Amino acid sequence: MKKNIAIIMGGYSSEYHISIKSGNVVHSTLDATKYKTYCIHILQDKWVYVHDNNTEFPVDKNDFSISINGSKITFDCVFNAIHGAPGENGHMQAYFELLNIPHTSCGMYQAALTFNKRDCLSTLKPYGIKTAESFYLNLGDPIDTNAIIEKVGLPCFVKANKAGSSFGVSKVLKKEELLAAINHAFNEDDEIIIEAFLDGTEVSVGVIKFKGKVIVLPTTEIVSENDFFDYEAKYLGKSQEITPARLTPEQERNVNALAKTIYEILKMDGFSRSEFIFKKNEPYLIEINTVPGLTAESILPQQAAAAGISLEELFSNAIEEALKD
Repeated sequence: MKKNIAIIMGGYSSEYHISIKSGNVVHSTLDATKYKTYCIHILQDKWVYVHDNNTEFPVDKNDFSISINGSKITFDCVFNAIHGAPGENGHMQAYFELLNIPHTSCGMYQAALTFNKRDCLSTLKPYGIKTAESFYLNLGDPIDTNAIIEKVGLPCFVKANKAGSSFGVSKVLKKEELLAAINHAFNEDDEIIIEAFLDGTEVSVGVIKFKGKVIVLPTTEIVSENDFFDYEAKYLGKSQEITPARLTPEQERNVNALAKTIYEILKMDGFSRSEFIFKKNEPYLIEINTVPGLTAESILPQQAAAAGISLEELFSNAIEEALKD
């Protein structure tokens, strides 16, 4: 008997359109002989099942069900394709866990922690995980540009603390640019993180549970045509994504072991894509994504393909792993 799978997409953040694209790829890729899939749009003003002909059916938030022509439909599993809030920050995970509905992403605590860049980095530092020197600001804090530059130096990166797809990120080269970059980041979030610039090879490492085992996928090297791996570089073709990355054997061993260690320290489930920058042979953690892009061109699916895992296998395995728990 086919499993009913809700594919949640959309969300409340600037990543809305990217999420819709990811969710539709999951919908078109999953094996229709095994799964009956439903595209559920989670939006600020409505939660709806969007049928192929764009007919909308409201979601009953009491039990996450839908009714079609008087017939109630519930779901065996939820495939989470929401980048950003509320799918990547723990809110949807907590909701589904309260309803006892299996879902493909990590747990509520892990999602909330990894979505908060500064809290995640602070949690991992005692384990010896290397990170860039950083300075934190909350909206309304006094801004002392001299103190910031004294701690992190120039150039530096100013980032929204809880945002993805490089929204709210600026590379600051001169002191005069710092305030504008801070204000830009505060447009995305009320917390920001300012980090020292690390000059080295940037890589992305995917870790997943596949057929019951935690595996590290082939590493991707990021070569941006812009100053850094920003929105244009990620989604508008302004970068090279080289899989497998051009690393030395020592670098590859170090970053693969570190990515797996982080996954296990945090007791992750589902997908994880961690970003690192090398200083010589040492990888420095930048951030962790728990709902990465899911199109064929996205980094984690590229890595899975390099490991001999098709999109259909990647997505169906996520569902089967969720149904085990």
